[in-house]
Amino acid sequence: MTDLVRDASGPKLARHPQRVSRQAGGAMKLWRTWLPPALFIAPGFLIFLVCIVYPMLQAAQMSLFDWKLVAGATSNFLGFDNYIRAFNDPRFWLALSNSGIYMAFTVPPQIILGLGVALLLKDKSPAQPLFRVLYYLPVVTSWVVVSLLFKYLFADRGLINFALDDLLGATDKISWLADRWTALVAICALGVWKGIGWSMMIFLAALQGVPKELEEAAVIDGANRWQRFLAVTVPAIWPATIFVTIMLVIGGFNVFASVLVMTNGGPGGATEVLLTYMYRQAFEFLDFGYGSALAVILTLIVFALSALQLTLFRNPEATPSARRAVR
Repeated sequence: MTDLVRDASGPKLARHPQRVSRQAGGAMKLWRTWLPPALFIAPGFLIFLVCIVYPMLQAAQMSLFDWKLVAGATSNFLGFDNYIRAFNDPRFWLALSNSGIYMAFTVPPQIILGLGVALLLKDKSPAQPLFRVLYYLPVVTSWVVVSLLFKYLFADRGLINFALDDLLGATDKISWLADRWTALVAICALGVWKGIGWSMMIFLAALQGVPKELEEAAVIDGANRWQRFLAVTVPAIWPATIFVTIMLVIGGFNVFASVLVMTNGGPGGATEVLLTYMYRQAFEFLDFGYGSALAVILTLIVFALSALQLTLFRNPEATPSARRAVR
């Protein structure tokens, strides 16, 4: 059967009807396969573009200008001057160091204490639901509310000084929020207390997936609880540990409300963190170009730390099972 069909205008190439129908059917099948997921994803993706991507691009653009909000005012192009200004700004480095200190002293306790509480609450008991709710309650409580609570706890005549003075016999009262280091202690204590419940819930979900067969086999082999935890539990919950660590590091550098409410960056800017310093530059001093540059720098820092963690955790030699195999 030939594909050439002659007519008045000369020879033309005609397709087989069967081939055309198969191609049409394949296109329709592909369309039906991808259309429903695309319709479900489209609203969220659109919101992501409008609320996340566009503001990030706008902030990157603003960071290159002496940005003016006044109608008719000219925003002068500065290039990378705002970034150079940040790297030469002592207050920026102070804020960055405070953010790093907060991250370093809140992330490990939240992981360790959250995992410990999850191990205690993983087995069913009559009081298990109550304790889960109590530990998770700070997570869903407003940052402003708990920050005000801790501000009064660490006040000069607050409950902490009362406990130190009247119960433990300490003679000198500590002005917790009047010094950089003691104020950071109070802020870090709030961060740990509020975050334990979140880590606990993630680890609880991960612990449900630990294979019972492996635990029973370890018991038969004579492994004690600590050995079973290291050999069975830790490798099983390792992906959850990676997720918790990355999210807590990101959250540590995004600390804002607790610092703003408890110390407002004081005394004398000694407890400023990157977000409060950025907020002050943009919305108090109306220096939106410099504030946007600080936001871009913070974004790059968080992105770099997240990429570094993913690289380290994805390395097979970094996993607990791989280390035991090497031994």
